Amino acid sequence: MSIDLNTRLAKFKDLVPSKVPFVEGKLEGHRDRLNYSVIGPGVSEDAKQNVKIAEAHGFNIGGVNAAHMNGSGLHSHTTAEVFLVYQGCWRFYWGVDGKDGEVFLNRGDVASFPTNMFRGFQNVGTDRGLLFVVLGENDPGVITWTPKTLSAAKDTGMVLLDDNTLVDTDLKKIPEDKKILDPLNESEIKSFDHYSVEDIEKYIVKFGDLDKIKFTDSANGNFIAYIEQLKLNGHSIEPAISHHPGFNLGAVYGDDVRVKEFYTSNKHEVFMCLDGQWKIYCEDQEIIIGPKDIFSVPVNMKRRFEKISSEFGFMYLIREKDH
Repeated sequence: MSIDLNTRLAKFKDLVPSKVPFVEGKLEGHRDRLNYSVIGPGVSEDAKQNVKIAEAHGFNIGGVNAAHMNGSGLHSHTTAEVFLVYQGCWRFYWGVDGKDGEVFLNRGDVASFPTNMFRGFQNVGTDRGLLFVVLGENDPGVITWTPKTLSAAKDTGMVLLDDNTLVDTDLKKIPEDKKILDPLNESEIKSFDHYSVEDIEKYIVKFGDLDKIKFTDSANGNFIAYIEQLKLNGHSIEPAISHHPGFNLGAVYGDDVRVKEFYTSNKHEVFMCLDGQWKIYCEDQEIIIGPKDIFSVPVNMKRRFEKISSEFGFMYLIREKDH
């Protein structure tokens, strides 16, 4: 049976965002933000969040589009959170009070933040910024917020219940059989990890530093392994970041890039375009993706790809990891 590849294509212009995806969504500095669930539901607290591709992949992919000085409040995850910056300059900061450290990331930079630590991010560029986020596992769990964030959100009418349901109390009452989620106590807060700037920088790959770690196939372009080993076109490339989030993240880039021979996988593989136009061949079908487009290859289908535009091209590959 033929598969319609367009059902597995997420074009950015067609994505339906949530305008209040999280409990802090009405706070100053967080309200001018759009949240996208591209593959899987992610960790959105909005029960009405649209999910473009619901099929379980072993990971989730989401997106955040934010205005100047907007972004996410301090929170923690129980699974991996890997950021791919597409537009703008973003400030990432961490610690329960947001003062343990900060780094600034720009277009093409990649960062993998550890679990069990509080982190926030903010678009500090002059224009709207865009980043995509890859979360580990089919079910990435729920977000843990700092007590200060929950308290400030409550002042705007936004609360989380003990079953993680998001309620805007300006619009409806809390059900009688439910109660507001208790914030973390001091003992629980102390269980979260602390990191220095030097620690976090080990989990970041800057776009400008790619030439230091790339693997070049003279006939087929440059390959990068960010997280976990990348096996592609007969090559095995070691990763730049020593995290094990349950998925592989790599990239191909250059002026002339292609994988000529068909290959197959019984695991999910997703292509995300940062630059250029790419043609993905899936057996006797083909599909073209451009910047911000995301395509999920059907499992067990033979595939190969090539850059078809004349300008520089860059494309991420995200793969479900063998367990």
